[in-house]
Amino acid sequence: MNYKSSLVEVHVFRIRNSNMEFLILKRAEGEIYPCIWQMVTGKIEREEKAYETVIREVEEETNLKIEKLWVIPNVNTFYSSEEDAIYNVPVFAAQVADNSDVKLSREHSDYKWVRPDQAEESFAWEGQKKSLRVLVDYYLNKKDYLDMLEITF
Repeated sequence: MNYKSSLVEVHVFRIRNSNMEFLILKRAEGEIYPCIWQMVTGKIEREEKAYETVIREVEEETNLKIEKLWVIPNVNTFYSSEEDAIYNVPVFAAQVADNSDVKLSREHSDYKWVRPDQAEESFAWEGQKKSLRVLVDYYLNKKDYLDMLEITF
């Protein structure tokens, strides 16, 4: 069995009128998992650090610039039967300016800014929902036991 860590998951959010809003993206028809709503995801390129992938993917998929970046203390995992491999996916939170204009790449056909509960309802996989809950709990409730590492770049 192989173990891989070649993907990232990024929960992009903004604070607007004191409310936390998440950017969710709808996969385009011709893409893998067409028409599902998701956060920004991407593949780590050769010689690239995971957080560098996050910065690149957020810009490529949304044209947004990250203001603050954190590691969420959760790693998503899934099994690929095609590769007979278990993937470990590091999870990040990226805050952008509240007046940022989204410009989608061809990978996605639509986007919307939503409340945390709406984002969670939109995600297909439990691991993604869990990462969102950890982020919201930390950011909104300031739980002492959660320690999200901020990445400076």
